[in-house]
Amino acid sequence: MNDLATRRAERGRLAGRTTRQRSAVMRVLDDCADFVSAQALHDRMVTADLRVGLVTVYRTLRELERAGHLDVVRDETGERRYRKRPDDGHRHYLVCRACGRSRPVESQAVEEWAERTARLSGYAAVEHIVELTGICTRCRTDAPDVGDI
Repeated sequence: MNDLATRRAERGRLAGRTTRQRSAVMRVLDDCADFVSAQALHDRMVTADLRVGLVTVYRTLRELERAGHLDVVRDETGERRYRKRPDDGHRHYLVCRACGRSRPVESQAVEEWAERTARLSGYAAVEHIVELTGICTRCRTDAPDVGDI
């Protein structure tokens, strides 16, 4: 089975285990425009009176990540932050180190490089992480706001 087929099979297998807690985590993630930490997600759930333990949130996020349903970045402290992955595949993002605002960036060259490197090396199930961080125009005091691109 090729890498893509393996990932699809894994997504399908995990997608079949829908629990009340998992559904609640997914509903709250739907409302998150940017990446969110497990703790912040749990806080939102508590505020919404959704009774899900923090350990369950962490476990659910790990399962959803393994199944390919989430994109993940790390903040400046190394904490993982999560965002629902679009149906057409993972994205790479430029994330503001000040406010956490994120936007997807063109990454076809990275994808092609990763596939070529895996093929030439003989490796299988290769995964990659590309993290781009900076300070957005809203947080910069020395730049005019140019809006979203």
